[in-house]
Amino acid sequence: MDLTGLTLRVAAARPHVLLAAVPGGAAVRLAAERLLRARDWPQASTPAQADLLLVAGPDLPELRTPLERLWRDMPAPRARVHARTADEVEDALNAGRALLGPPAVRHASAAPPADAGGHREGDHGARERHEGDDQTPGHDGHGDHGGHGGHGGHSGGQTEMPGGLPMAGQGADRDGLTLDQLHLPLGPFLADWPAGLTVRLVLQGDVVQRVDVDEPARPFDDAAAEAFWVHPWLRAASGEPVPVGEAVRRRAAAHLDSLGRLLAVAGWPAEAVRARRLRDDLLYGAPGAAVAPRLERFTRRVGRSRTLAWLTRGIGVVTAQKAREAGVGGPAARAGGDVTSRYRQWLADIRRDLPRLEDPVPLDVAVEDSPRGPWSAEHPPSAALIALLPRLLEGAELAAARLVVASLDPDPDELVSRGVVEVARG
Repeated sequence: MDLTGLTLRVAAARPHVLLAAVPGGAAVRLAAERLLRARDWPQASTPAQADLLLVAGPDLPELRTPLERLWRDMPAPRARVHARTADEVEDALNAGRALLGPPAVRHASAAPPADAGGHREGDHGARERHEGDDQTPGHDGHGDHGGHGGHGGHSGGQTEMPGGLPMAGQGADRDGLTLDQLHLPLGPFLADWPAGLTVRLVLQGDVVQRVDVDEPARPFDDAAAEAFWVHPWLRAASGEPVPVGEAVRRRAAAHLDSLGRLLAVAGWPAEAVRARRLRDDLLYGAPGAAVAPRLERFTRRVGRSRTLAWLTRGIGVVTAQKAREAGVGGPAARAGGDVTSRYRQWLADIRRDLPRLEDPVPLDVAVEDSPRGPWSAEHPPSAALIALLPRLLEGAELAAARLVVASLDPDPDELVSRGVVEVARG
C-alpha cells in the first residue's frame, strides 16, 4: 500500500489550515475564515495540527523569523502560501491544496500567481521536512503559534530544555520566597490572538510577575495598510462622506469578531462560530431586519450564560476611572469592571447599533466611537489598550492571561495603518 500517496491525497482533499495573520492583514484573515468555512476545511489552532500554512497580510520582515519557526514546527506533508490581499485568498488556498497533492497532481497544476502564493515551497519542501531542518518545536509542537520558543535570547542567555521552553531561573516572589522564574512569550502567532502582538511574561509558579509588550511589527512604508475595522473613520476623517450606518455596521461586526476570539479562548467553540457567521453577515451587507433575530438570540444566550460569567468573573478588573486615566475609551472604559463586564458591554453595544445599520446620516468621527474607542490617528485606541495590558496581567494567573487579552482585544492594525504612519512621520 502506498501510505505516502494516501497521506498526501487525504491532506490535499481537506487540508487543515493554520492561519497566520500579520498586522495590516485583518481583511485577508476575514476572507480566509469565510472561505474556509464555505469549503469545510478545518482551521488548525497549532502547527502540529496543520497541513497548510496561510500567511495573511502584507510582508513584514520583522516577522519572517517567527514565521519560519512556525513552518518548521509543522509535520509533513505540508505546504505554505501567502495572500497579501483578500482577493488573493482563493488562489492561495487552491495553490496550497495543489502543493499537498501527489507529485503527478502537483506537476500537472499550474504554478500560482506570485502574489497569491507568496513564496512557494518546491515539491520536496511541500511534502516533507528536509533532513537538516531544525525540528525542535517551541512548546508541545506549538512553536511561536503557541506563544513559546520563538524568541531565543529573550531571557538574557537562559538555556532551554529539549521541549523548547526556557529553563526556569530563580527570583523572589511577593512574599519574599525564592521560586522558579520562567520567561514565557505569548505570540506573535497564536490562535484567537491579536495579529502580530507579542506579550512577554515572567512567571513564578503560575502567577505573572512581570509583563513586557513588544512594539507591533510594521510593513514597508510603500505597503502600509489601512486598519480594516476603523476604515470608515479613516475615510470620514479625510473628508469623505461616510454613512453612519456603514460605520455602526463595521463596529458591530468588530465586536462580534472580538466575541468570537473570547468565546473560543473560553472554550465555547459553537458560539464562537455563530459570532463569526453573524460578523460576516454584517460585513457582507445583510439587511438589519434579516440579521436582527439571530443577533438577538446570540446576545441573549451569551449574555445570560452563567458558566461563561463564572469563568470570567473577577479577572482583569479595571474601573472606568482607571481606564480613562490610562487613556482607554470605548467599551472597555464604559464597562468599568472585569472580563465579564467587558464582553457584556460588547453585547449591549451590538444591540444598540442594530436599529442603525441603514442610517444614511454622514458619520461624525467626533460623535461616533470606532470599535475600540474615540478615533484619533495621533492616539489610536488600541495603543492605550496595549499599554494597559501589563497592569492587568501582572499578578494574574497564567490561565487567566488569555482571557484578559481577549476581553480587551487590541487591534495592532490601528498602529500600522496608513493614516497613523503619516501622522507619526509628522
